[in-house]
Amino acid sequence: MRPDMCKNSFSLLPLLCALLLLTSCSEYTNVLKSNDYEYRYEAAKALYTDGHYRQAAEIFGMLLAPLKGTAYGEECLYMLGEANLRAKDYESAAMFFKKYYQAYPKGQYMEMARYNSGYSLYMQTPDLRLDQSSTMEAINEFQNFIDYCPGTSLMPQAQEIIYALQDKLVEKELLSAKLYYDLGGYIGNATFGGSNYAACVVTAQNALKDYPYASAGLREELAILVLRAKYYLAKKSVEERRLERFRDTVDEYYAFANDYPESRYLKEANAIFDYSERIVERKGSLPEEDELSKKKKADEAKKALKELKESEEGKKTADKLKKDAFIGDILRSAVGNGQNNRDSDK
Repeated sequence: MRPDMCKNSFSLLPLLCALLLLTSCSEYTNVLKSNDYEYRYEAAKALYTDGHYRQAAEIFGMLLAPLKGTAYGEECLYMLGEANLRAKDYESAAMFFKKYYQAYPKGQYMEMARYNSGYSLYMQTPDLRLDQSSTMEAINEFQNFIDYCPGTSLMPQAQEIIYALQDKLVEKELLSAKLYYDLGGYIGNATFGGSNYAACVVTAQNALKDYPYASAGLREELAILVLRAKYYLAKKSVEERRLERFRDTVDEYYAFANDYPESRYLKEANAIFDYSERIVERKGSLPEEDELSKKKKADEAKKALKELKESEEGKKTADKLKKDAFIGDILRSAVGNGQNNRDSDK
């Protein structure tokens, strides 16, 4: 996503000549000690051209102050950023590119410096579990690039990176919302009577509002999470709030079904809607147990019984239960006959 800098802007002949001189460590040391700034500068560019970016960056850095204000000063600062970027020292690269466009707002390399500053920040964005301040900084840098260079040919690349960075922020919010949802009714972290389901709803809805251009897949994940959380929040509500919250769940279902008519979660959403609508019709009164829960428990009981019968231990247990039942029938019959005899004697 990062276009290469145009190398035609540099004179190749002096670079090739300097490169021939840098064939050993001792000669590189001589370059560092030389008082000929122009010679050292050409040597640094030769090292850069040959792929020795860290050595080039070292020399460019040493020449930054001596060449400031000269014909080489502007290019030296930009090349220092480029050398660090190619050496994958992204933190230093971002710093020097920013210094360049601040010092030379209309400079020859202003457009590339602004783009590369954002790109360097993008390349050092952290894992989702960590603080995303640098991700926000990278987004701002690319947005500034677009504002200052509206006609740039790099617009598609910049927008693509902005969307990728925004998705990263949305993914972090999605992880937070899922955490609240998974905690569910746990109250250990819910201070002042708060609810994890309510926190899930707020977190997911804020992400949907703050990042309208997030990818469709992430927006769908956030939307179904809102519907689920509202449903379980309604089920666990006190009686005074239950009807209101189930109505809110029904409204949320319509919004979800309208935005994602072909969602892979539609079957689940329909089940939530059917139950919620039934509670609304009952004016908030919950049934003792919904049919889905009854069927699930019955299926689990049948499965457990089948597994018991199939196991050897299960067969022994079943035989013992039958034997105990048979003995019990005999005892109950004997007791019954004795009672009948006493009744006839009377």
